[in-house]
Amino acid sequence: MKKPKIAAVAAFLLSAATALAQNATATGEVKKIDEAAGKITLKHGPIKNLDMDEDGMTMVFRVQDPSMLKQVKVGDKVQFEAERAAAGITITKLQKGK
Repeated sequence: MKKPKIAAVAAFLLSAATALAQNATATGEVKKIDEAAGKITLKHGPIKNLDMDEDGMTMVFRVQDPSMLKQVKVGDKVQFEAERAAAGITITKLQKGK
């Protein structure tokens, strides 16, 4: 039995990591920002890593870092990543969409 080449294994791991990152990224539109509470309301598409397959949902999310809210305004298209946390679903990454 031949041992797998390191380059082939590295390429596989890189493609797997890229696929996971793509599944974790969701898109949405900013509907409301509450800086005082550290929350943002987004109309968003599916969030695959949270098993949320519905399209067109509007939800309020906590943000991991309140400074993220200063990067966006109501009406902006955004890309984000969210995770389940003790305090509820929390956005861990947020950036303006392209």
